Formats: sequence, C-alpha cells, structure tokens
Amino acid sequence: MIGVRPFPALALPLALLAALRLGFWLGAFPNPDEAYYWLWGQHWNLSYFDHPPLQAWGQGAFTALLGRSNWTLRLPNLISNGLLLGLYAQICHDLYGGRRGVWKLTVLLLFTSPLFFLFLAFAWHDHWLVLFATTASYCLMRFLHRYPTGASWGWLYAATLCLGITALCKYLAVFLALGMVAAIVSYRPWRPLLWDGRFWGGIAIALLVASPVLVWNAQNDWASFNFYLGRSVGAQTSQIRWGAPLEFLLLTGIIFGPIHSWATAQVLRQGLGAGFGNTYRRVAIAIFLVSTGCLSLLALKAPVLYYWNILAYPLLIPLMTGLFISAPSANHRSRYRGGLRAAQIIGIGAIAILLVHFTLVPLSALIGVDGDEDSRMLFGWKTIGSRIQTEAVALGTDAPLLLTTDYRSASALAYQLREPEVMAISGRRDQFDLWYDAAAMEGRDALLLGDNWHPICPTHEAMFDTTETLDPITISRFGIFIKRYTLIRGHNFHAGPNDRYPLSPEYPLAFTGDGQTCQ
Repeated sequence: MIGVRPFPALALPLALLAALRLGFWLGAFPNPDEAYYWLWGQHWNLSYFDHPPLQAWGQGAFTALLGRSNWTLRLPNLISNGLLLGLYAQICHDLYGGRRGVWKLTVLLLFTSPLFFLFLAFAWHDHWLVLFATTASYCLMRFLHRYPTGASWGWLYAATLCLGITALCKYLAVFLALGMVAAIVSYRPWRPLLWDGRFWGGIAIALLVASPVLVWNAQNDWASFNFYLGRSVGAQTSQIRWGAPLEFLLLTGIIFGPIHSWATAQVLRQGLGAGFGNTYRRVAIAIFLVSTGCLSLLALKAPVLYYWNILAYPLLIPLMTGLFISAPSANHRSRYRGGLRAAQIIGIGAIAILLVHFTLVPLSALIGVDGDEDSRMLFGWKTIGSRIQTEAVALGTDAPLLLTTDYRSASALAYQLREPEVMAISGRRDQFDLWYDAAAMEGRDALLLGDNWHPICPTHEAMFDTTETLDPITISRFGIFIKRYTLIRGHNFHAGPNDRYPLSPEYPLAFTGDGQTCQ
C-alpha cells in the first residue's frame, strides 16, 4: 500500500500549474465572452439573455469596488477556486481520513484536466457553477448519510440553497437537480424523502433563490428560456444522428483528459464501499450518469457542446485519487503511477500550449490568415481602442455613438475603453438587443467597427445618411498577422421606430447571424 506517503514529488507539478494559472490571469486579455459578462455587470438586472445573473452581479460589484482591470476581472475566480479547493480538502478528509498527500493529489488531478484548468480560469459563469454545484452535492451527501435516522435537516436546506445559487450561474443546474433526484429514487432507504414535506420545503428554497431568473424571463417574454429551447429542442434536425452521442463523448473525454476519462471508467467499475464513501459514490455516480446520459440523448437530435457536461466530473475527481493511493498490487501501483505521470505530462503540456495561444500569439495564426476567430479576437485591443479614440475626436462630436457588428467586438471594445455604452448591431440574438435605446441612438454620428468574421455590410451602411470608409486596423504580434478590422464613420444613424427594432422582422440586419455574410 502506498497510502503512507503517496507520490511525494507533487510540489513541482503543482508549482508549475500555479505559475501557468497566474500567467493566464495576468497576461491574457479578456476572452470576448469574459468582456461580455463584465459588460453585463455594468448594466445591473435581475438576469440576462444568454445566462443567469450571478457572474454579472459579481463583476459589477468587484468593478465598482476595485475598478476595471484584468486582475479585478478574474479575482472572483481566485476566490471561487480557493473555496473549491477548501471543499475538496474536506471531502478528501471524509473519504480518506488523515492520509498524507491525498488533497494535493486531488488538486493535481483537477488542474491537469484542460477542461477544468480553462473553465475555472476564465471569468465565465462556470467557476461559480462548479463551486456551488459541488457544495450543493456535498451538503446533500451529509444529509443523506444520516437519513432517515440522525439526519440534520440543516444539511438538506443548505443543499437546496446552494442548488438555487447554482441555478443563478447556469441553466445546467437542471442536470444537477435531476442527478440528485435520481440518486434518491435509486436507493430504497432514501425514497421516503420524496413524500416528506420538509423535502419540498427545501425545493421551495431553491426556487426562491432562483426566482430572479424566473421573474426576468416573465418580464421579457421568456427570452432566455426560448433562446435555449431554440438551441436544443428548436434546433433539432429531421433525422436522428446516431454517431453524434459518440462524438460528444469522445470530445468530452479528450478535453476532460484522456487519463482522467480512463480513471472515471475505473471509478465506475468499483464497488460502492461503506460509510460516507457509499453515500458519496451513489450521489456522484448518479449525477455523472444523468448529466452524461441526458446530453448524449439530446445529441441525437441537436448540437451539444462538450462543456455542457462539466457538472458530471467534479465529484468524481476525489474518487479518482483513491485509485492512486490504494492500488491493490504492485502491478496496479506501477500502472497507476504511470497513468498519473501521463496525466501530468499531457495536462501541463496542453495547458502550457494554451497559455501561449491565449497570451503571446494565437497558434492558428501560424497556420493561416483566418480561422479560430474567437482566439484572434484576444489580441490588439489596445491598438484598436487608441484608434477609436483618435477617430472619435476627428468626428467632431462630444460623444459619438460607438458601434460594432458583433457582441464579441462590442464587449471587448467596451472593456478596453471602459465605456459600457458601446453597442453591437447585428442579427444575432444577444443581450445588446435588450439594451437597444432607439431614442438615445437616433440621429447620432457614429464609428462602426467590423471584421472579416462579421463584416460591415451595405445594409449596415444604409442605416446612416452618409458613410466614409477609414483606414483598416491591422493587428499582428511578433511580425505574425493576426486579424484586420474595418472601420467606417457614419452620419445620422437611423435607429428605427422603437427599442424592439432589433427583434422585429423589419430590422435590416435580421438576415445576419453568428458569422454573417453580406447580402
């Protein structure tokens, strides 16, 4: 048994992972979606079009207290990551007692997964989602472990409270809730809970906490719910795509990590054990199977993104640690040690490559002049912001209207200029449609920024009385071409009859979408 002092050489890989994470937090300009959610925080509301509000609320609060900076933007990630690691320390103690090195090994497995390294590092909704989902699950486990005799109902109410907060992070909370119910239904001693009024009281707590999302949707014609139904149910093809679930599982497994996916299979093959470990495994496996199963079935008829399954894994990672500290034979120990070394090499190598890709130069730029437009948009915003400010002065108006052809460029420009009134005009349904203020925009002179992914079309120009094409903005790093932006000066913008203009069929840009071409 190697549980007495497992893998003492964890300090170096953990230090490398910490350095890579710090390099990303300090060196990478906000991903377009990070800037988008920051911009939400400058327009407080009960919820938002693309996602629930918790990430935006946090960004608004931190920016108000500490100002706008890359460090402030990702400071909530540091807090959520620290809380998650503290929770893992408690889980490791509950599962493995006082064995040395167990928590460090769990942290190593967490951060050598490219999926979790990125999604816990980006200032997206996912870092809070993972924290509160894992906390909700753990609280439920503490309750179920003593149920029906000796159970503390405080643990159940804490679980439902955190479940409600999870719903304020992302709609993926529905898979967590279904997994929790599946765990209860699948084990006979827990089933009477479903007929207990106190259980439904806990459900009421979760719904009350999540109520801002419900209220906002009711006030906005269920816009966000309809958006997600359109991406899933409404996007269904006429034929069943039998290979899509396998594609989804393979891609998910690769991004989660090949060794992590192998370890997941080993965990699922193990027995349930006894004591708290039994309860933990039942809940963790139920959540994994429900989330993975539901998304695999959905993939038969609709596009499913790999990161939608992110809640399937956090509870499994501490269980993976058990593989490496309790191998039953010398042969198994050797194989598991090799697997752990492979996880470190693959994980740290992939993360180092991603760090270069996000902070120095997009690797796609080494291959060609286009492709991977999201990553290319990380670069050059200081140059773009400076040029926009210069052209705004030349326009000769105190407050020109700043427009772009896509939510990504509008968000990045707003972040760079610290100007929350930048607007996107496009056919894509997004939060900017709900911020549209026709009266405030009508008749103003403007600068309109576009790019080859979302070009400035004649239809855009027709929304002005007159336009002038300005010199393009070329972005490069180390002599490598990255991206070229186009810029026009427009006079007397025609904003349309009302604030709902972008949502109407008469909107001149209604033909465009995400990655538009000009008609």
